Amino acid sequence: MTAQTNAFNAYKQNSVTTASPGDLTLMLYNGCIKFLGKAKIAIEQKNIEEKNHNIQRSQAIIAELMSTLNMDIEISKQMLPLYEYMNHRLVEANIKNDPSIIEEVEGLVTEFRDTWKEVIKITRQQQYKNVEQV
Repeated sequence: MTAQTNAFNAYKQNSVTTASPGDLTLMLYNGCIKFLGKAKIAIEQKNIEEKNHNIQRSQAIIAELMSTLNMDIEISKQMLPLYEYMNHRLVEANIKNDPSIIEEVEGLVTEFRDTWKEVIKITRQQQYKNVEQV
């Protein structure tokens, strides 16, 4: 491993350990999108092992997102079936080697990610306004 690789890995580790819960969720969405893209490429290249690996990584992220839902909040009750649907569709994509199913899930995850980015932005703006008022 080069010094540059070590520095990058240290940076990645530090960014995860110092991130807010909102930023961690954003990282999960981005990671899921990345692995879905890699799975599509693996299907095109007929690399079944790589496809399976990346779909499973995406499923693990979706499972993590599901486990962090606060079921006392109404929106979580609405998101859970969507996450379950995405997970089910990824099982289908893996069995059928179907990139169009992956694209469908990728679209949903991207929408969730973009919405989450807006939530973070609005929350930070409100926090900043509250600090200014003090």
